Amino acid sequence: MTLKQLEAFYAAATCASFAVAAQRLHLSISSLSKRIAELELSLGETLFDRGGHRAALTTAGHRLLPHAADVLASAERLTASLGKEAGMRGRCRFGVGELAALTWLPALLRAAGSAYPQLALEPYVDIGTVLERGVGAGELDFAVVAGRSSRSALASQTIGQARFLWVASGRAARAGADVAALLRELPLVTLHVGAGTTRILDEWLTQQQVTAERRLTCNGWGAVAGMLADGIGVGFLPEGWARALAQRGQLRILDGAPELAPLHYACQWRRDDPRLLVGAMRDLVARVADFSATSALF
Repeated sequence: MTLKQLEAFYAAATCASFAVAAQRLHLSISSLSKRIAELELSLGETLFDRGGHRAALTTAGHRLLPHAADVLASAERLTASLGKEAGMRGRCRFGVGELAALTWLPALLRAAGSAYPQLALEPYVDIGTVLERGVGAGELDFAVVAGRSSRSALASQTIGQARFLWVASGRAARAGADVAALLRELPLVTLHVGAGTTRILDEWLTQQQVTAERRLTCNGWGAVAGMLADGIGVGFLPEGWARALAQRGQLRILDGAPELAPLHYACQWRRDDPRLLVGAMRDLVARVADFSATSALF
């Protein structure tokens, strides 16, 4: 039995498929399968039932899984105690939403590149539900999404919050215009229903007893900002972007509007993932995450 064999077994047991596990370990599927077969031979036990559509753990595989996690975690701690960068090499694939990508993601890439030069970072940008699913399937090492995870298999740590301001173009909004009045005249321009901002928007509309009869939705902040600046409707933007566009005269901040609640973001990872890599990257994210940063695009 070797660490590489246990690593292959653990990845195959916790990822959605052998293909995902092989990708995580930078192996071919045949090399991954060979290591697992060698481990099964050394133990004299079959660890995976390969008869179905997807390989499933046998009883022996379930018994081995927590022990394999303990051994791999101990090996990483031992390496770290000797001053080595345990696990801080190879590839780290992680997920962020568009707002993170356009604010603090460059700072994270710079910090991680400086701290762990042998680690190749692969950020993946998508909506929260897709990112959560990717973490659960083992396709992503971790993800930063709005809110805490409802999945019992995932752990969450709050790392920051984003604030938003109601805005409209000067053509669409006269000075001192009321958001509720504008929403009776103009479409609400906002992200689609699956976005994390949906919750704080719905809460605001309910509290203010405002109905947005017409909505124009899309799946990107850049498109929302462009439509608002062009006077198509009224909506809200991340605070840093709103102030930057207001300074350029492209938008007017609707200061009289009651504030939207802040949107909290959390780093999510698998509870059964023993790698120090995840903890190290989580600490870096907590240090650099700043949703008020202004993108170079704005």
